[in-house]
Amino acid sequence: MSLENTINEAIKTAMRAKDKVALDSLRAVKSQILLLKTEAVGAEVTAEQEIAILQRMVKQRKDSYDQFTAQGRNDLAEVEDAQMKVIEQFLPKQLSAEELETEIKNIISETGAESIKDLGKVMGVASKALAGKSDGKSISETAKRLLS
Repeated sequence: MSLENTINEAIKTAMRAKDKVALDSLRAVKSQILLLKTEAVGAEVTAEQEIAILQRMVKQRKDSYDQFTAQGRNDLAEVEDAQMKVIEQFLPKQLSAEELETEIKNIISETGAESIKDLGKVMGVASKALAGKSDGKSISETAKRLLS
């Protein structure tokens, strides 16, 4: 089942349960998918694009959560955190730090990278291979640490 169909079913469930936070979050995801569809007229939305949308939305909510927390606005921070958790349910299982390190070590050996100068090669392959399984910041930090 495509992400769009899954989101539509989740919206129906949230409406029946009268879960306002989940409903708002899911409608935002659906809106982003529809926006992407209208931009790519006639083209199908790929799974990678759907994952990228979800990751971007989670990152936006995490940034907002951090800002609201720093400003002492816990009421708004709680809403952002709840929405972030709802959206994360639709992302693939995230890699643990150990799993991420193992994957990046494999990529480093495949690309023949030897120093920090080869970070670009490693990041290019790692970003595509680990899309949706880990965020770019974690990938970058781990690759830098392993290459230094």
